[in-house]
Amino acid sequence: MSGSYLARRFGSALFTIALIILINFVLFRALPGSPERVILRGTPNVTPAVLAAARERWGLNDPVFPDQFVAFVGATVSGDLGYSFIARGQTVSGVLAQRIWPTVILFGLGEFVAIVLGLALGAYSGWRRGGPIDVVGNGLSLILYSTPYFLLGMALLLVFATGLRWFPTFGMLTVGAVYPDIWARLADFGAHLVLPLATVGLGLVGQYAIVMRSSIVETLSEDYVTTARGMGLREGRILRHHALPNALLPTVSLVAINLGYVVAGAITVEIVFNWPGLGTLTVEALTARDYPVLQGVFLLLSVSVVLANLLADLIYGVLDPRVRT
Repeated sequence: MSGSYLARRFGSALFTIALIILINFVLFRALPGSPERVILRGTPNVTPAVLAAARERWGLNDPVFPDQFVAFVGATVSGDLGYSFIARGQTVSGVLAQRIWPTVILFGLGEFVAIVLGLALGAYSGWRRGGPIDVVGNGLSLILYSTPYFLLGMALLLVFATGLRWFPTFGMLTVGAVYPDIWARLADFGAHLVLPLATVGLGLVGQYAIVMRSSIVETLSEDYVTTARGMGLREGRILRHHALPNALLPTVSLVAINLGYVVAGAITVEIVFNWPGLGTLTVEALTARDYPVLQGVFLLLSVSVVLANLLADLIYGVLDPRVRT
């Protein structure tokens, strides 16, 4: 992979992150409400002099550009995202660190399950187009793709948690439970994870299967597939070594783009199952007008999407050398 291609990709990613920081600064300062009033509300004997002193101490009386913006960029680069309004005394970085891992575990495993199942189903359906597995799999994929996360989660919750009582109904661990060892804790965590994970996996598997099937069907008419068949290669070898690598290109982009929808997915799935991740944190911060936490969530997820697209570009360069020119 050439140095110029890497320089272009990394330069584009850095420029996008710089724009995100600028938007993050401007957007939340345009929202209604004053930080010092939000922080000091409910505190008795808050006089105008106290509010003025708070604004002066936090630099809110300084010009927005360049003073506040320069201070904001410097703090962001150093990892100082401020303090949470609702979690008094805790930094935004600390609050995000507590909530990010439940979301990473849930959606990371969900993406992995969806990618493996979706690619396998889509590849086989496209290769055996018109067969019974193609008909059933494609129809099921369309149904799952069109079903919202919250509806799918509620259906699983009603059937397997409320009806059959096979799994817990909410949370990440049983409230007040005392575990004799780490394995009992992991077992309880796994039981709570099953339904949210199934919701995320089933919600994503449909689109991966549809895209992969379409890509495989398109590759069937390519000359290299016809040539491979003319050489007498086995169907499985043609699929694995010729059709599949080229059909993976659209799926790589789709995986990166899906990270942009992690907020919507996290909010709906985590609210349905009361999963303590970034989704529930976003709702809590919106309700309490906790602007520093909202800024932190916006920055974290936006940068994650940029980095995911950068990784997709690099993988694209490996799979298809033509994009490196």
